[in-house]
Amino acid sequence: MTTSEEHESVPERWTKSTVYLDMWVNPDDDPREEGDPPGDERAILLSSLRYYRLTVEMKCAGLDAEQLARRSVPPSTMSLLGLVRHLTEDERHLRRVMAGEDAPRLYRTEEDRDGDWNGAVADPAVVEDAWRRWRAEAELTDRFVAGVPDLGAWNTGVSDYGPDGADLQLRDVLVAHIAEYARHCGHADLLRERIDGRVGQ
Repeated sequence: MTTSEEHESVPERWTKSTVYLDMWVNPDDDPREEGDPPGDERAILLSSLRYYRLTVEMKCAGLDAEQLARRSVPPSTMSLLGLVRHLTEDERHLRRVMAGEDAPRLYRTEEDRDGDWNGAVADPAVVEDAWRRWRAEAELTDRFVAGVPDLGAWNTGVSDYGPDGADLQLRDVLVAHIAEYARHCGHADLLRERIDGRVGQ
């Protein structure tokens, strides 16, 4: 049971939740929950992807540019802002592999393979640009997936999954994409907790 002292120790700006005060909203109001469970393979995969994308947004909510760009612990260059930029690159990567799109990297270069992380600096313009690009790339990915009727469709671009690359079906790449989001949501948990102590959800 939560005591009155615990209620008083949680800053009001943190939460709209009255059930678990370290969460963003009450479980019944969680925007990631969609009601009835998805019914088929495509719906399950897209629901999972939506869930993790929303989790990234929730983990970054309410932070300023300095907080978003704050690094974890040396020697890591990981930050929440860098994570958003990194996931933007992953959205483009899916379409590059599956659709053969001309979608060159936005942040990484041959000279700086960690440009997505290294360029995540505490500048409001960089933050705004990162969110704009991430949302645009996610929308393009969704549009591409919606236009492919068969999850068994093979990649038409060059795959760099694994040490030797591979021919992959769309379902395989979607699973890998979801796994990448899930892995980084775990990082986001720790990054957010280090910034302001907030955990949960």
